Amino acid sequence: MNKTIGVTELRRKFGDIFNEVARQHTLYILTRRNRPEVAMLPYEQYLTYLQLGERGVLERLDKHLARMAKVNAPYSDEEVEADLIEATKIVRSKRR
Repeated sequence: MNKTIGVTELRRKFGDIFNEVARQHTLYILTRRNRPEVAMLPYEQYLTYLQLGERGVLERLDKHLARMAKVNAPYSDEEVEADLIEATKIVRSKRR
């Protein structure tokens, strides 16, 4: 269950809110001027979100690597490497 609380009220009730999040696994949305700005959640749930995000990044990376392999299939490793070296030179020259 999610609850919403303003920062001012949170300051007054921090100990109680902290215990509610830690022990009862209640999620809090912290607001400032009635706008949500921060989520307060149990540490275990935070770790789960991190793992899900990391898994999503790895899945997208795998998808892009597969696409790159398909696009580069007609070319030898040496040709791809030469193109990358040339592209790197171009980018570096534009930075100067």
